[in-house]
Amino acid sequence: MNNFITDDKIPLGQWMASFVDWLTIHAAGFFDTISYTLETVIMFLVGIFQSMPPAIPILLTAALAWWLHRRISLVVFIVASLLLILNLGYWQEMLETFVLVFSATTISVLIGVPIGIMAAHRPWLYTVIRPILDLMQTVPTFVYLIPTLVLFGLGVVPGLISTIIFAIASPIRLTYLGIVRVPEELVEAGKAFGASHMKLLFKVELPAAMPSIMAGVTQCIMLSLSMVVIAALVGADGLGKPVVRALNTVNISQGFEAGLAIVLVAIILDRLCKTPNQTKE
Repeated sequence: MNNFITDDKIPLGQWMASFVDWLTIHAAGFFDTISYTLETVIMFLVGIFQSMPPAIPILLTAALAWWLHRRISLVVFIVASLLLILNLGYWQEMLETFVLVFSATTISVLIGVPIGIMAAHRPWLYTVIRPILDLMQTVPTFVYLIPTLVLFGLGVVPGLISTIIFAIASPIRLTYLGIVRVPEELVEAGKAFGASHMKLLFKVELPAAMPSIMAGVTQCIMLSLSMVVIAALVGADGLGKPVVRALNTVNISQGFEAGLAIVLVAIILDRLCKTPNQTKE
């Protein structure tokens, strides 16, 4: 019985490899266009930030924190953290990481939130995509890093695509949960006043689900940051590169400093994206 099972192996890996080879041959132009477009946009954004004196991004971030939360302690923390990153010599890498995380989060939210809304209104759709979301979050990232590397080539794009695949499940799930958990009384009140489906969505459901949606955005940012080191393995710039370099050379000081910079960026983005009530907590 054992030999019968092991001798007749299902060639799942070969099927996947053949599919990727087919895409490489027949859709090379499509993937090259996507790769060129995404890389051009990312490099353009990185160039804009790198052309600024460090004082400008620091002051803009501090002003944004004050405008959103009106907390002097948060502003002081953000300024001190950015100055520490600048002092450690990881300013350029921090900007590259920020652009990568910003791009991945923006794309994930623009795709994930509408899918979450559709899934909330069509239960069959969520039943279909739920195992796909589970697969995207549980399959080791190195597994889908291989086909993205083959399809998009070495550089920032395969890291970006892999980050999106890993992070997009959060805005989909939390948008779905936020819309589903909107109190039925609110929805019925909106219908009683004659609200159309679109007005019901934008005036009732989305405002009520906004805390859950913003939690999805914050979680998406954290997941994107967790991919920084992995993205560096396929050529993406940013704070992941010094971490990988420190790992290869067993450089404890470099690894600690780069890791601390990643942690500070994560805390800053997390605090900025939280609602004022969440920040107080």
